[in-house]
Amino acid sequence: MANVSVYNMEGKEVGTIELSDAVFGAKINEHLVHMAVVQQLANKRQGTQKAKTRSEVSGGGRKPWRQKGTGHARQGSTRSPQWTGGGVVFAPVPRDYSFKLNKKEKRAALKSALTSKVQGSSLIVLDELKLDTVKTKNFVNVMNNLKVQKGLVVIAENDENIVMSARNLPDIDTTLASTINVYDIMKAKTVVLTKDAVAKIEEVYA
Repeated sequence: MANVSVYNMEGKEVGTIELSDAVFGAKINEHLVHMAVVQQLANKRQGTQKAKTRSEVSGGGRKPWRQKGTGHARQGSTRSPQWTGGGVVFAPVPRDYSFKLNKKEKRAALKSALTSKVQGSSLIVLDELKLDTVKTKNFVNVMNNLKVQKGLVVIAENDENIVMSARNLPDIDTTLASTINVYDIMKAKTVVLTKDAVAKIEEVYA
């Protein structure tokens, strides 16, 4: 089991914690991590892009000029793609970009992502994270104490004070241990977990 230091909100080390090898010491599968990220981004796509083909644009009912003798290249319709206002070749149409990833593959990808953060010393464990009020300045002070600039903060239970305090920070995201995902983990330079969040993740994924 990996031993990781535990810090308080002042950035001081207050102990250590043993992380489960089943979750934080798994074999890293880069292919599954890549697939999980691609799936999440694909599932977010609206798929509403649309352009008209030559069969959908207006006009072009008659041949613009006779076949021969004009000096122009032959043309059959003003709806052809080479004409201004003509149709688009292989125009995009509304479609569903989402695809399915098996449950075991999702779990393996998440474990791989968490393990990579542990091995890269990019995972910080907090003994607790509590704010009395919604105050972005106080949250920023905690991140500065931990020397976190671009990070993901994972908490066990929904805490409005924490979520609202971090909402305006462009480089800090917050999420629950129950909704943690591969894309957010890999996007973050540092992952900050509370001890309660660690316990919850190990309970679900171990």
